[in-house]
Amino acid sequence: MKKVILGISGGISFLLFLILAITANRLGGSQDSQNMAERWSRDGKTAQVSCFFSVNADVDEDSILELEHSIDGALSDAGVVQESENPGARLWADAFSADGKVTVSSDRSSLEADAIGIGGDFFLFHPLKLLSGGYFSGNDLMQDYCVIDQDAAWQLFGSNDVSGMTVYIGGIPHIVTGVVQRQEGRLTEAAGLDGSLVYVSYQTLSTLGKSNGINHFEIVMPDPVTGFAENFIREKLGSSEKETEILENTSRYSFVSRLKLIPQFGTRSMNGKAIIYPYWENVARGYEDILAVITLAELLFLVYAAVLALVFFGIWWKHKGWTIRDKWLILKDKAERRMERIRAKRLAKKGHPEDLEFLTEFDAQKEKKPGWVKSHIRQRERKPGKGIGKEKAGKKPKKEAKKSRWMRLPEVDDLDDLD
Repeated sequence: MKKVILGISGGISFLLFLILAITANRLGGSQDSQNMAERWSRDGKTAQVSCFFSVNADVDEDSILELEHSIDGALSDAGVVQESENPGARLWADAFSADGKVTVSSDRSSLEADAIGIGGDFFLFHPLKLLSGGYFSGNDLMQDYCVIDQDAAWQLFGSNDVSGMTVYIGGIPHIVTGVVQRQEGRLTEAAGLDGSLVYVSYQTLSTLGKSNGINHFEIVMPDPVTGFAENFIREKLGSSEKETEILENTSRYSFVSRLKLIPQFGTRSMNGKAIIYPYWENVARGYEDILAVITLAELLFLVYAAVLALVFFGIWWKHKGWTIRDKWLILKDKAERRMERIRAKRLAKKGHPEDLEFLTEFDAQKEKKPGWVKSHIRQRERKPGKGIGKEKAGKKPKKEAKKSRWMRLPEVDDLDDLD
């Protein structure tokens, strides 16, 4: 009874391990801002790298442009070339952003909202859920576009369906290209997303609003050798470790990465750098803490199930009643018998009448009279020249050689072993 209870508990423990593993993978996969590499390419040779800067890092648009101009040359030196025939295909994409505040007004009302000034393909990395309209690109020639969240849309227009409407930022008209759903949840609110949010171009934020400077850069690019992309970005932008933090998002929520977080639990949230993370990074770090706890529970359940499995295996092994040597001898014996029969057939086909006669009679009687076959083999072994035995070493007279071309068929109790 004790063994049954332990077996059931081991099975339940392993089942809980599988449930937690699936849950952890789903939670990690739900963070779209961390999975750009998978969306960009599924060949496993692409990396997403994020950089976070303090106010004193002095990163500006010129720094980003200088980095962008060096990427193609670095990839070319690494032997990475564009193989797609699509003229619009790209090897890499990047984006940068700055946080701040802007005053937005419409004919109906106005509000002061948190703002993110974007550059590059920001919404490619952060595919927010659209309620109406679409995104704009930081690479657009015209920079008088904006995307607002549903809270700002209701305050300004009393509706979510306001794409194409005009708002005024710093007295300058901007076109609302889309309305996005505001992310909700305890982690999101704790991460700083607790008010109206407006996405504008970096140019608009820096000239018409209050900007804290570029504090975030991210890129997805080929990674021909593990660590190539991260090391390249670190060389270009990470000159000061106190003012910059660089991480690779590609395998951020993998099982191995989560294992590495467990020893850091309790200290990893301590930030000694003057870096203010954007809300999506705060959310990502919150999920890392949650997944670290889940991973620890996974390990405990897996270890418990594995220990029980080893104990039961040891008990079974101790009382199994056979040895590996026994099984090896049985297999070896069957193989030898089959080889002898194959050789017997070959010799019979070469025209040795006595061998062919015996083989024919052997095949005819093996199903009907197993005892006859066994006794007949013994009789042939006792008769000179009639036995089926191995040839003796050395030369033999030609007359004797013809009679002993067969190998000795083994004595068998069950003729099915010969098939």
